[in-house]
Amino acid sequence: MSEVAKTDVVLVGAGIMSATLATLLKLMEPDWSITLIERLDGAAAESSDPWNNAGTGHSALCELNYTPQRADGTVEIAKAVTVNEQFQVSRQFWAHAVESGVLPDVRSFLNPIPHVSFVHGADHRDYLKNRREALVQNPLFASMEYIDDPAEFARRLPLMAAKRDFSEPVALNWTQDGTDVDFGSLTRQLMGYAVQRGMTTLFGHDVRDLSKESDGSWTLKVTNRRTRHKRKINAKFVFVGAGGGALPLLQKSGIKEAKGFGGFPVGGQWLRTGNAVLAAQHQAKVYGAPPLGAPPMSVPHLDARVINGRSWLLFGPFAGWSPKFLKQGKVTDLPFSVKPNNLGSMLGVGLTEMSLVKYLVGQLLLSEADRVDSLREFAPSAVDSDWELDIAGQRVQVIRRKGAGGVLEFGTTVLAADDGSIAGLLGASPGASTAVPAMLDVLERCFPDRFPGWQPKLKEMVPSFGTSLSNEPQLFKEVWDWGTRVLKLDAKATDVPPVTV
Repeated sequence: MSEVAKTDVVLVGAGIMSATLATLLKLMEPDWSITLIERLDGAAAESSDPWNNAGTGHSALCELNYTPQRADGTVEIAKAVTVNEQFQVSRQFWAHAVESGVLPDVRSFLNPIPHVSFVHGADHRDYLKNRREALVQNPLFASMEYIDDPAEFARRLPLMAAKRDFSEPVALNWTQDGTDVDFGSLTRQLMGYAVQRGMTTLFGHDVRDLSKESDGSWTLKVTNRRTRHKRKINAKFVFVGAGGGALPLLQKSGIKEAKGFGGFPVGGQWLRTGNAVLAAQHQAKVYGAPPLGAPPMSVPHLDARVINGRSWLLFGPFAGWSPKFLKQGKVTDLPFSVKPNNLGSMLGVGLTEMSLVKYLVGQLLLSEADRVDSLREFAPSAVDSDWELDIAGQRVQVIRRKGAGGVLEFGTTVLAADDGSIAGLLGASPGASTAVPAMLDVLERCFPDRFPGWQPKLKEMVPSFGTSLSNEPQLFKEVWDWGTRVLKLDAKATDVPPVTV
């Protein structure tokens, strides 16, 4: 084994999280040395690849799981507001990055698209009306419309209206200014910026182990997957942004903050079509309500996507299952992640989440015809031959210790050692959309001595930094208008004027 190479920062995983953190660090501390280690041969090849995620700029405009209905019929919006506030931070940083040349090609990763919630049935229609009334009181959601007129429905969503029986009530919450994001393109552009400024990249390399030294630094054992050559790298700070692969590495680190955590892998599948006629008839991201007893991640949606400059429609997600923590992982990932400190959490979830187990079994039994039948709830005129099945990425849902057992969490969790020497990210949606606030959280928690000095520059990049835009409508308007102009989001994806129905 060769001598130990030294670097200030090691980033494990070449996805959107590591790319965002690399860019922030290069902007804050351009002289710091950064080494990125990725087991595959390219950037954004796992969860950040556009075919492996929904591409939704998650801002809680259309995702009904962020706005649950209370027992009294009112709608809880706190989670939706939190998610939207987080997306606003990402949006501002992207605008700054475009303006300053960090992101040279905005249209390759960001496109305007309406975000729409869709329900049918009288009870669901009433919920959607109440949801809109609750949300529009907040400036972040003020442009949301409520639509239940069949003619207006058909004008805005012609593909979904074709062959639809409108005798059953339908309703929409429509927000014109949503986004479709190609997180693969975004990741590669951010990575390119960091590499141009000196970041070292080791693709095709596995981090096999890591251990803490007496001076507080970390030594990583790294293997070249092609040549089997081994090396050691010592870093003052380590960030594990390896998607589903983050949990095993954080467990190997031995930090107490990772104890009790487990993970449950869930695969994703989509029906997709590149039929240009169909794509022209559906220019929106339309989210429905999850099936009874299904987990939040199962919310069905019919999405307009722009990938590599071409328009696509995707419907899903349908769940698959594998014990792998990554799409290109190992079947031993799940069993090897079970440790004495998380066994209680894992067993507890296994006993309490029977609805998830039932849902997964049902999904695995679906035939191709069954999947198209599900699509027909959104697009009644769907023809089997127009659609093909695409295997998406693996998600590892966080299992957190709770009492003597555990609880399954649907969200994104940042873990950081109390001395700030190592951090990692677990979980899934809203994930990539909140990469910027998540990485700002890492900076604040892991570099408390430097963070106050970074704040003025961070405030230039994210003008609302440290402020709740919900409470500052004028500031929200200013940063929104600035972001819309710089990110070229004023060229609407559909030429549909707002109406009140």
